[in-house]
Amino acid sequence: MFLKKKNRVVVAMSGGVDSSMAAAFLKEEGYEVIGLTMHLWDPAQDGLGNFGRCCSPEDIRDARRVADELGFPHYVINLRKAFEEEIVQYFVKDYQNCRTPNPCILCNERVKFRFLLRKAEELGARALATGHYARVVFDARKNRYLLLRGLDRSKDQSYFLYSLNQGQLSKTIFPLGEKTKEEIRREARKLGLRVAQKRESQEVCFIPDGDYRKFVESRIGREIGHPGDIIDRRGKVLGRHRGLYSYTIGQRRGLGLPGPRPHYVLALDPKENRLVAGSEEELLASGLIASGMNWISFPELKNPLEALVQIRYRHKGGLAIIGPIEGDQVRVEFRTPQKSVTPGQAAVFYQGEEVLGGGWIEKAL
Repeated sequence: MFLKKKNRVVVAMSGGVDSSMAAAFLKEEGYEVIGLTMHLWDPAQDGLGNFGRCCSPEDIRDARRVADELGFPHYVINLRKAFEEEIVQYFVKDYQNCRTPNPCILCNERVKFRFLLRKAEELGARALATGHYARVVFDARKNRYLLLRGLDRSKDQSYFLYSLNQGQLSKTIFPLGEKTKEEIRREARKLGLRVAQKRESQEVCFIPDGDYRKFVESRIGREIGHPGDIIDRRGKVLGRHRGLYSYTIGQRRGLGLPGPRPHYVLALDPKENRLVAGSEEELLASGLIASGMNWISFPELKNPLEALVQIRYRHKGGLAIIGPIEGDQVRVEFRTPQKSVTPGQAAVFYQGEEVLGGGWIEKAL
C-alpha cells in the first residue's frame, strides 16, 4: 500500500462482493472512504428488457447498503453517455468490421479509470480503489509503476488492465491483489454483508442474455447480415453463412456444415464476404500482429524480447518473441503455435508476474 493512512480514497463499487470488500479493507486500515457507483447502462434504451451485471437498481442498492453498514458516504455517478460513445458504439463497430471486441479492457481505460479518477480528484481523494485482482507496485530503479498479476491466479484480472498508463496506475489501489476469492467471501461473511455470496456473472455487462447478435441487430438492423460463402483454405465452397458478424474465430457451433469431423471458423473475409472454415488443427497460428501498444514496464519496445503472451482472458499464454515493426505495432512469433488468435482481442505480455504491456490483435500469422 503506497498511501498513508487517513488519506481519502474513492472506491468504485459495483454492488458485488469484491468491490464491497475493497472498501471494507480500506476502511479497516483507516482510510477515509467514499463509494462511487457508475450508472452506465439502461436496457430500456435498446428495448432489450433486463439488466445484466451492470447498473441494475439492485446492484446500486447493494452498494449503498454496504456503504451504510460500513459507515461511509456513497454516490452514484451517471456515465451513460460516455459508456455509450466509448464502449457500446465501439463494440457494435468491431462486430461490423468482423472483429471480436473486448469491451471490459476499453471500459477500464476510457471510463472507469478516466472519469472515476477525475471525480476522485474533484472529491479531494488521492486515489481510486477497485475490486480487481491485480497489484500495483512502484519500482524505484525504473522510476515506474508496475502492474502485477493478482495472487489468486484463478481470479487474476491484470489482463483487463494492461492499457492503464503511468498516471492512472500511480493513483490506483487494488486492495484484493494479495488475497484469494475464498478469503474475500469469508471476510464478507464475518462482516455480515449480504453480498458475501452474491453470484458472479460472466456475460458482457450490457448484454445480460449473452446474445450479442441480437444486440448488434438491435443497433444496426437485420440488414447487417449479408449471406455469403463458407469456403476452406483452398477456396472450395462448403456452405453458406448468414452474415459474418454472427461468427468469431474458433467458433464451431452454428456453421451447419456436414462431414465426419467438426469445422471451425478460421478467418472472416469482409472484403469478399466469405467465411473460411477448417479443422481444429488449422486454427493454430505461428504468431500475430498487434497494434495500439501500451507499455507499462518501459516507455517503448526498442529491441525484441521473450515474454509469455496471453491472447484472451482465460488463455494460459504461450512463450513468444516480440519485436517492434513499423508504426505502433509489434510482431509476435510463438515458440509453439497457439489456437484461435482473434482480431479485436488483446495480446498481453508477461514476464513472471509482471505485465510488460500489450496491444490489440490485428491479424494472425
